[in-house]
Amino acid sequence: MNVYDFDKTIYDGDSTADFYIFSLKRHKKILLLAPSLICAFLKFYVFKIGTKTQFKEKMYKFLKYCDIQKDITDFWNINIDKIKPFYKNQQQKDDVIISASPEFLLAPICKTLKINYLMASVVDEHTGKYSGINCHGEEKVRRYREMFGDTKIYEFYSDSYSDTPLAKISEKAFIVKGNRLLDWDFSK
Repeated sequence: MNVYDFDKTIYDGDSTADFYIFSLKRHKKILLLAPSLICAFLKFYVFKIGTKTQFKEKMYKFLKYCDIQKDITDFWNINIDKIKPFYKNQQQKDDVIISASPEFLLAPICKTLKINYLMASVVDEHTGKYSGINCHGEEKVRRYREMFGDTKIYEFYSDSYSDTPLAKISEKAFIVKGNRLLDWDFSK
């Protein structure tokens, strides 16, 4: 089985950021949250206070202004073309997507692409609150093992070396840079 990260790996961009921009254009009230989002950004990314999950929960407050199901459907109708050609050309029926993006955002596109296995961050689509841990780093391995046990990963693909824990349990691993697939550099 092959395992893929989603954002910047098989999707050309960051789906959460793209959905935020899409929602902002559609629901201007989201602008009311800008001051708290800027503060949260500075706190986490500049002053290194708090966790990534806490930052994301602040960001996801914009969801309360969305018509979630309609907005997600419309978003993927517009953005399905951002699925990278390399993935479309090699997709297999037992592919696994493991992503830190919210499950509610990725589940519809995975269904459209006929990807049966998705592990992502469990986030309430109305409140932005997490149930559990952000699906990142070692958490991705834990979730993979929880679902598939010791089933070997044949090929693993990601745009980020933060996914080295998954690369280490794979027979082959590739770093994705744009549309280029490079052998994983375990020295990074």
